[in-house]
Amino acid sequence: MSAFWMGRMLFVALASASAALPARTHAADSYPNRPIRLIVPFAPGGSNDILARTLAQRLTSRFGQTVVVDNRAGAGGIIGVETTARSAPDGYSLVMGHIGTHAVNPALYKSLPYDAARDFTPVAPVASSPNILLVHPSVAASSVKELVVLARSKPAQLNYASGGIGGSTHLSAELFKMMTGTDFVHVPYKGGGPALTAIIAGDVAMLFNNIVSAMPYVKSGKVRALGITSRQRSTAMTEVPTLAEAGVPGYEVVSWYGVLGPAGMPSAVVLRLNIAITAVMTSEEMRTRLAAEGVDIMKASPGEFAEYVKNEIAKWGKVIRQAGIRAD
Repeated sequence: MSAFWMGRMLFVALASASAALPARTHAADSYPNRPIRLIVPFAPGGSNDILARTLAQRLTSRFGQTVVVDNRAGAGGIIGVETTARSAPDGYSLVMGHIGTHAVNPALYKSLPYDAARDFTPVAPVASSPNILLVHPSVAASSVKELVVLARSKPAQLNYASGGIGGSTHLSAELFKMMTGTDFVHVPYKGGGPALTAIIAGDVAMLFNNIVSAMPYVKSGKVRALGITSRQRSTAMTEVPTLAEAGVPGYEVVSWYGVLGPAGMPSAVVLRLNIAITAVMTSEEMRTRLAAEGVDIMKASPGEFAEYVKNEIAKWGKVIRQAGIRAD
């Protein structure tokens, strides 16, 4: 090939590349210029759905484009999450992810139609909610340390309830067992409500439960609160210590929620979404509203959120494998 044609080809390639760059930049600058779909991989009415609708309403006002919540429930969140993974990575199809969909399911199920680490772009965390360690008043333990001593003296004699296999109430207890060297018998129920009813009735000794639904029963003395699973004390119950400060150093479990999109989203669009979501969630209105419900605001850059999700996948994969947990 002559030097003339080689130079001609190089000129065309460079011209094409330089023409594409402004187009990509312009697309990011004009984002969004049409409605955004925010998929909720669960049925309407749950915490994931409520957070998504609250966020969508405020993003709609901020962007001047409608953010539509699309409930795609089924298979433990798998259907909605797969829908997102297979969508175009242009920022117009997002999902309200959850600890279950993106950190637990990869180890809980033998196979998934997507890779939780590779097939998504973490955009921004939204919020997190801790569990609270409860015991029935008949249990001879007024602190976490006393509960550990009691359980070690009676291996496999004390039981604990959960809201179902693989949920946060189940995994919170399994992590507690692993970190304290204790052995409780698992009694799964069909939901957090029946599990809470069981401990109030004295059918089980221990339960890790959602803090908001447990508060009335703690205050009435029907159950005893020993610790909060988050890293910091909950603003809803500041008198209850964290498990880490109560005798289990390093213990932390929160049900987190965050917005993710398909893999390969433009970084400028991701950053624009991250800034908008963070501004909405850190507003005084949202802080006050969610604090009353025992929910904490999360804030992180896209890179920090990606690292967080990666660490959560590794953490819960280890717990699930060691405990031998499998979805039915």
